[in-house]
Amino acid sequence: MQQERQSAGTTSAYALVTCLFFAWGFITSLIDPLVAAVKGVFSLTDLQAQLSASAFFIAYGVMSFPAAVLLSRRKAVPTVIIALAMMVGGCMLMLLAANIANYTLVLAGLFVLASGITILQVAANPLAAALGSPEKSHFRLTFSQAFNSFGTFIGPYLGAVLFLKGVEVKHGTTITDEVRNASLAGIDRAFFWIAGLIILIGVLIWAGRKVITTAAAHDENAHPLGMFAALSDAFSSPWALFGGLAIFLYVGAEVAIGTQMALFLNSDSVWGIPLQDAGKWVSMYWGGAMVGRLVGSALLTRVDAPKLLAAFTGLACAMCLYVFAVGGVAAGYVALCIGLFNSIMFPVIFTITLERSTASEEATSGFLCFSIVGGAAIPPLVGLVSGHSSYIFAFIVPALCYAVLCFFAISARKAKVRLRDEPAAASIH
Repeated sequence: MQQERQSAGTTSAYALVTCLFFAWGFITSLIDPLVAAVKGVFSLTDLQAQLSASAFFIAYGVMSFPAAVLLSRRKAVPTVIIALAMMVGGCMLMLLAANIANYTLVLAGLFVLASGITILQVAANPLAAALGSPEKSHFRLTFSQAFNSFGTFIGPYLGAVLFLKGVEVKHGTTITDEVRNASLAGIDRAFFWIAGLIILIGVLIWAGRKVITTAAAHDENAHPLGMFAALSDAFSSPWALFGGLAIFLYVGAEVAIGTQMALFLNSDSVWGIPLQDAGKWVSMYWGGAMVGRLVGSALLTRVDAPKLLAAFTGLACAMCLYVFAVGGVAAGYVALCIGLFNSIMFPVIFTITLERSTASEEATSGFLCFSIVGGAAIPPLVGLVSGHSSYIFAFIVPALCYAVLCFFAISARKAKVRLRDEPAAASIH
């Protein structure tokens, strides 16, 4: 009887942790419609609007290593609570920004929110793996990531409904005060309810802290490297650096395409549909990634990982080049399908690098998470290019990113694989 109660408690704790995966996937994908909304509401250039993505993803570069140090000192549950508190603080800043219509505060709120999500990812990934029997750890983490993907799928649609009603950004169009206020009110409502849900999850996790701590006790005793020691170790390995570059370019390309997708589909040279409808279609981009993870997981049981990565990155590059060279209505569908091939890139790059890096697994993993900062660097570059040319022409930037990733995959096939235990699973959204 006691064992059954303990098992039920562990299952409940795992369900709560899985809610965290959904939450950060949902919040991260809201950046896509938010970029389109702030461009219209605050009359921004493409470059200025893409700073929303930069403010969010730069937190990964700033907070990844400090989060690992925090986890080693405060342990899992207190770290999760600190992360959730930071996320609520970020939501409060977003509420203030929406009420006083201040874009600088929007950027600050996104940075604080993403800092909390970064800390949450560092703590929640090992928790999901630890809450249950060791032989099912990979299943639990994969299942939690499926909820993460579900969050990224529905986030853009709901964001478009709340943020983009009546908003237009084409040249010659103006936004009325009524439309602007409605968009800001939608941002306000979204982050108010997100804050409430985060608080609820935090209360439930705190209430179940004893069960979580007991179930994850074997992880609680880990002693990761210090921040500077981990950096030094990572920089000693050429493959850790190469993998970091690959993660940087992959995340940058994926985020840049996602954040400009609504503006791209809205343009007259592609579909010319209202911005809100275009924003809803962005869900198909992230939905493709969700489907691709299921298909890719099956393919990886039959196909060598570097070979499959080379095929997926090569196809993504070719699709970007098609959009760049041809444009038109068909280019809209092609661009949406790129998400299908993005699907396996992060976990495969992650594990390929772990298998070949001469640095420790902890240092390599930390550096790869740090490299997610590519999501802060590439989108403004794409915004700069589109601002001086067109949304179609701007696809040349992610095309170049995918070309480098294809070279990474081809190089990995020839590189020596170091013997390791099972590589750590990875999750971005």
